[in-house]
Amino acid sequence: MLKNDFCMADGCYLLNHSVGRPLKNTQQYLAQHYFLPWESSNKEPWQQWLPAVEQFTTALGKLFNAPSSQFCPQVNLSSGLTKLLMSHPRLQQKNCKVLMAQSDFPSMGFAMQKALPECAQIMFIPEHENLTDISVWQRYITAGIDLVFISHVYSNTGVQAPVNDIVAISKLTNSLSIVDVAQSAGVIPLDLSILDADFMIGSSVKWLCGGPGAAYLWVNKNQIEYCEPKDVGWFSHQNPFEFDINHFEYNASALKFWGGTPSVAPYIIAANSIAYFAELTAHKVRDHNLAMLTLIHEQLGKYVASPMSSDKCSGTVILFFNKQQDHVLTELNKAKVSVDARKFGIRVSPHIYNTQEDVAQFISIVKRALKGFG
Repeated sequence: MLKNDFCMADGCYLLNHSVGRPLKNTQQYLAQHYFLPWESSNKEPWQQWLPAVEQFTTALGKLFNAPSSQFCPQVNLSSGLTKLLMSHPRLQQKNCKVLMAQSDFPSMGFAMQKALPECAQIMFIPEHENLTDISVWQRYITAGIDLVFISHVYSNTGVQAPVNDIVAISKLTNSLSIVDVAQSAGVIPLDLSILDADFMIGSSVKWLCGGPGAAYLWVNKNQIEYCEPKDVGWFSHQNPFEFDINHFEYNASALKFWGGTPSVAPYIIAANSIAYFAELTAHKVRDHNLAMLTLIHEQLGKYVASPMSSDKCSGTVILFFNKQQDHVLTELNKAKVSVDARKFGIRVSPHIYNTQEDVAQFISIVKRALKGFG
């Protein structure tokens, strides 16, 4: 049982849209690849650390079916997005126009507002629009849009955007595209060789179970030469160990976005978990996730506020119980069932280590809470 591979505390954990559970071998892997080179030798450990960090981009390449050289480690999505926006001449031109959705994660909007020129225009697809409907995107992606920002999944609504079709439309209008996979990486398959977006940003903390501090950006081979990051450091250099202050040459790969002295431990931790899921495949995780979501849809369908079809739903189901909402949350908390709530309802996200028994327990507690309310 795959559940045995993960550290599972007492109760039922369904918060995988927030933070995934760690693998049981995480501490051992970190000790071997991070602490051991540091502790066991009187030489500086970079020559052991850097190959360990390379395993991070190697695992990402396998997970997303793209060359590892097109990935660059980042501390978080906001930083990665800021670097991308400031690096591309088209996105720094006067009166640049960007399209995103009102439902995007706020950090992405904050980064847009500060990293784009003051004269840039940021247009938002309103919250009431159906972001699963490609015709909605067609209405908003018009000539003159320089960049389309696409969240593969929207965290508060449980909505999956038709990302392949959106990217295809953006190409027709000659618009650049950035895809945010923070909420989908590891649970909804994505093949970058087929998608052919211009950029992608993501993290490891959620479905990839890799903890915080190990985000990443991906740059299409057709865009890498146009990008000239402003936030650089010795690890952005083609030869980081040249140590000539008068000579800087961008790394030819996506590592030009890396910057100064990098963190090491977060990427080593995440490399281990991403390699695990790359081997398992996102297809297998998604099949299991959909099976668990179907059980919830069947038993609590009238309370579901998120899409139910597999091509439109994320890995998360949103349940809204109106006046009974707080009572249901209280009862779930008493039973040590971990979920959370946002504007549109309770968020429930079953992962590969959640069993039918876990979901059945969740459903039973909810039904009991609803029956006993008032």
